[in-house]
Amino acid sequence: MKTIKSVYKIGNGPSSSHTVGPYHAAQVFGARYPDADAFRVTLYGSLAFTGEGHGTGKAIQSALPGAEVVFDREARDLPHPNTMRFEAFKGGECIGSSRIFSIGGGSIRIENEESEDEREVYPQHNFSEILKICRERSLNLAQFIYRMEDPSLRDYLKTVWEAMKDAIHRGLNAEGILPGGLGVARKAKILFDKRCYNESADVTMNRVIAAYAYAVSEENADENIVVTAPTCGSCGVLPAVMYYMHRERGFPEEEILDALAVAALIGNVIRTNASISGAECGCQAEIGSACSMAAAALASLYGLNIDQIEYAAEIAMEHNLGLTCDPVNGLVQIPCIERNAVAAMRAISSVNLSRFLYSTRKISFDEVVTTMYRTGKDMSEKYRETSHGGLAQIYRGY
Repeated sequence: MKTIKSVYKIGNGPSSSHTVGPYHAAQVFGARYPDADAFRVTLYGSLAFTGEGHGTGKAIQSALPGAEVVFDREARDLPHPNTMRFEAFKGGECIGSSRIFSIGGGSIRIENEESEDEREVYPQHNFSEILKICRERSLNLAQFIYRMEDPSLRDYLKTVWEAMKDAIHRGLNAEGILPGGLGVARKAKILFDKRCYNESADVTMNRVIAAYAYAVSEENADENIVVTAPTCGSCGVLPAVMYYMHRERGFPEEEILDALAVAALIGNVIRTNASISGAECGCQAEIGSACSMAAAALASLYGLNIDQIEYAAEIAMEHNLGLTCDPVNGLVQIPCIERNAVAAMRAISSVNLSRFLYSTRKISFDEVVTTMYRTGKDMSEKYRETSHGGLAQIYRGY
């Protein structure tokens, strides 16, 4: 498996596959042809169908000013749902081209090349193999991770955590209508401020966690800086849970960083054995993965054992199986923002169940990851980030 650093990427929303990945691809391709006087980028598949709503063209042109962006909605039998063809020109002649895939979470793969993201750090391929090593060496998951990764990981996690907190703070203080034409109002500040006089502790917790998730997701929808966790579309789940535990429950930031490492390991297992791309496997690959990551992080933060952590992550994914990706107007707003809040609360419920019932479990985390991938492949293309089905087709506004 690759470094867990690649699970967390800091960049502008609203979509890791549709903005962060294409922006990075444009940077890489442009650097290869510094003498080019023109560029053309053709988008296929999900990028072509929802790229306008996601701001893909704008992201590419910010890295390659003046580039022509073409949306090809006719091509079929693509090697990946998020396929791009980059071409460089000089004096009207094509001097180079590459086919690049935005594979989820802001990561890219250049056809017939091995990228830096492809470097192997973990010889283990799934959670069962990780579990075996941890038991043999009496390691918890955080200890295992720090032994496998280079010493720069800790500082990187600090940078990630600061970016997550910044997104929450900005989102809680922002008001107004999100861009894109749907007229969706920001709600994070309303949720955070609107305490009922007789509110129970549980209601307060759910309201505040939801506010944090809304805050980050609305920052993403407004094309501001967020952290893929593991994607931009699901970027609010993990920060919401971790920030609540830090701010409201007093967990120190050093322990939060360990929990973020555990979350990233779970995301890495999913990415290696399935997908974190909504265009490839539906929203179960994004929100489902984020929910699993948050559940594992929280279980780790509570000091639960590895079996309990695994079960929490499994429950969180199992009950997101089949979740479709059907963004209205191709925007990461409806139903995406609300889903982040629901998934954050579901992650907490998953941990509560795993704490008491882990010894009775029947399904392993690896089995549910495999199931998610097969479910995603069986899912109609309409429900994999094309805006051709589901809410994207039914919603007509109020």
